Amino acid sequence: MTSERSSDAELVVPSEIRNRILERARDGVPEEICGVFGGDFEREGRSRVRSQYPATNVAETPRTRYRIDPEEQLAIFERLEARGEEIVGFYHSHPRGPAQPSATDEAQATWPDRSSLIVSLEPLEVSSWRWREDGDDERFERERIVLE
Repeated sequence: MTSERSSDAELVVPSEIRNRILERARDGVPEEICGVFGGDFEREGRSRVRSQYPATNVAETPRTRYRIDPEEQLAIFERLEARGEEIVGFYHSHPRGPAQPSATDEAQATWPDRSSLIVSLEPLEVSSWRWREDGDDERFERERIVLE
């Protein structure tokens, strides 16, 4: 269940990376685009994006879903590790939907304390959500985006 309540979490994103993701989301219409964020955890609840790795959306219905090819995802994870970065989150677009996690996004979430940045194109909005797991309580909580 998505929680509109904001947490103390923050995702620090360089403006250049945000702009590239926005451009890619516009170029990808009508399909969802997706990728992985590399970076580090500066302190509890604060992640810093240092790099982004675009991925191919291999979902059966890419206009309404996204899925990163498992082999491509593994290759991205290996690149991150080689650079000394951690997986701080993922991103994808909702070309015709809101900038909040869908029921499918929630059902497929498996990375606790990682960010999920979502780009909505109609209307244009960028938001970020952090997946939380606490016993049986699993949910996305909205987090602040800090642009640099």
